[in-house]
Amino acid sequence: MSSREPWSPSSWQERRAGQQPHWPDTGALEGSLKTIAEMPPLIFAEECRSLQTHLGQVAAGNAFLLQAGDCAESFEEFSADNIREKLRVILQMAIILTYSVGVPTVKVGRMAGQFAKPRSSDFEKVGDLEIPSFRGHIVNDPTTTEAARMPDPERLVQAYNQSASTLNLLRAFTKGGFADLSRVHAWTQEFVAASPQGQRYEQLASEIERALSFMRACGIETEQNASLSEVDVFTSHEALILGYEEALTRKDSLTGEWYDCSAHMLWIGERTRELDGAHVEFLRGVGNPIGCKVGPTTTAEYLIELCETLNPSRIPGRLTLITRMGADKIEDGLRPLLRAVTDSGHPVVWACDPMHGNTFTAPSGRKTRHFDDVLREIGGFVRAHRAEGTWPGGIHVELTGDDVTECLGGSEELDDTQLDDRYQTICDPRLNGRQSVDLAFRVAELIRDFT
Repeated sequence: MSSREPWSPSSWQERRAGQQPHWPDTGALEGSLKTIAEMPPLIFAEECRSLQTHLGQVAAGNAFLLQAGDCAESFEEFSADNIREKLRVILQMAIILTYSVGVPTVKVGRMAGQFAKPRSSDFEKVGDLEIPSFRGHIVNDPTTTEAARMPDPERLVQAYNQSASTLNLLRAFTKGGFADLSRVHAWTQEFVAASPQGQRYEQLASEIERALSFMRACGIETEQNASLSEVDVFTSHEALILGYEEALTRKDSLTGEWYDCSAHMLWIGERTRELDGAHVEFLRGVGNPIGCKVGPTTTAEYLIELCETLNPSRIPGRLTLITRMGADKIEDGLRPLLRAVTDSGHPVVWACDPMHGNTFTAPSGRKTRHFDDVLREIGGFVRAHRAEGTWPGGIHVELTGDDVTECLGGSEELDDTQLDDRYQTICDPRLNGRQSVDLAFRVAELIRDFT
């Protein structure tokens, strides 16, 4: 596929689109999409351009990307408390990385739109009944009945409304004082505070407070400094349901370019990254920063063609390649890809998704991941970059601010017998607050040693 072929927000419809729901009522679907198309944009083009500038710094090795949040957002568990607690963890991780590594951390949440999930099959067996697979709350309900699993277009509108509310809260928290660096101690959840990693964070927070006091003593104003009292947290999700994404695609009045105004950053998943497929076709034409998952079967030839298709102008920060290969494959699998992209001259951001390649079923029957495997994959990612002389630009993790028991290990040594205590995810297992803070310290050590 040539990047010079004519593009429009609907040109993806001429391509094969995988992972799309089988909507039973096309009239209702068209009505929901028309409603969304008439709604205000969720984000603005200038915000996308700002994120792309920040990601350009990551591509140049002068910043680090933290992309984190839920595996799949829920309609039932939506609340201001949940958003705030998730933001707490992201802020904690970001301050650990920034303070320890010495470069700015670009914060991108998997939130305000991460509702859809790809599935390996359109149907699943429940007893003697075969019902449609759960594809995320934007499509259907996880309840295991045929009626609940029927795709419902009204959920598209509900997803839009919840995304708008989430963005309003994020902007209020990040610009209204919650993210002020003087509140660095207040970002610790109660269940994290008593843990070893929580105590380590408190020591770091005290060092930051002493540094702020020193700056004030030197006559440097800290209270009115926006860089210390406010933060930018951008939003992202997998651009899976293409009708929804098209409905939120608008032409920027300043530049005349098209932007998908459902999120600041969109990514293409491992199951939908065909070069001649609908997802690549759609995202090649929008001005947002975009990402693409890179699995263990990815070839160098494919990756170069993907870069040419999605970022023909070679704009720094436009394209993020998110590796997800598994702890045992990452180091050897990544090095030839790093070499090929470097030789091609494409200025990409390299980020590591250490979650999806390390999922397994525990003896209890629960889908889980082990903290040690997550850390091993990041370690292999960093070693591959060190060997090739490239920058390990970021991590992409699934986490929650809640005290869940979904991933094994970590400094609390969560084991299989504890998974049922608070296993709350509607899809994939997430790191809890303690494990997330622990991971940030471990990643900071790896990157600091790298530099």
